[in-house]
Amino acid sequence: MIDVGGQQLRVSVRPGDPARTPLLLMNGIGAGLEAFAPLVEALDPDIAVIRFDVPGVGGSPLPAVPYRFPALARRVAGLLDVLGYAEVDVLGISWGGGLAQQFAFTRRERCRRLVLVATGSGSIMVPAGPRTLGRMITPRRYLDQAHLLRVAAELYGGSARTDGDLVRQVLAGHGRAGPPLGYLYQLVAGAGWTSLAFLPLLRQPTLVLAGDDDPLIPPLNGRLLAALIPHAHLHVYPGGHLELAAMPHLLVPAIQTFLHR
Repeated sequence: MIDVGGQQLRVSVRPGDPARTPLLLMNGIGAGLEAFAPLVEALDPDIAVIRFDVPGVGGSPLPAVPYRFPALARRVAGLLDVLGYAEVDVLGISWGGGLAQQFAFTRRERCRRLVLVATGSGSIMVPAGPRTLGRMITPRRYLDQAHLLRVAAELYGGSARTDGDLVRQVLAGHGRAGPPLGYLYQLVAGAGWTSLAFLPLLRQPTLVLAGDDDPLIPPLNGRLLAALIPHAHLHVYPGGHLELAAMPHLLVPAIQTFLHR
């Protein structure tokens, strides 16, 4: 637990080669830092990896008031100050991809390269179907395994359509839900937020990873991000929303090649 401007954050740092730029991971809505464990295990051990639970999620306590992405980006910069990292590469998935875009824009001097996985431009994007979006209003899938298995295929696509055990392992085995109010705060953070206005201003080399069977974030959103970010490369992978954790071997080669350039 680390104090960042009066907010306690639960943090995990895997050391790496000091000569390499560390990788900062930003997770999806409702997911604790454990959800990144399969990715961390698959990454080159020379890459230092920083994970954290956002306020009100996993092991980080609720903040006194709700927050927005710009404020959370400032908090993340404060976390890097405490840890002693001047510059990082940033990988964000889903909700965390929105935070990653905000951080790359407002804290551009701290972000060398940007990886956006299964994410979009916020409230103005190609939406999921109404039924799929309705499933996302509550964190029930993190708390009720039977419900998770009923809705996984509809929400996540890809490997979630055929392998219930894998879904359970990724979301129940590695996730750590916080209080329901923390989930609500995450919804509030992204409500009405969009990156469309500043995407053309991003200067970091960016890798956009989009699943070809992602009901939650239709792949057209990846194409939109790659078209608007000046130095972006799009990689469409076979699978859905969970493949970064469920099948990291599909994505790690592209991520590491991009980070090593």
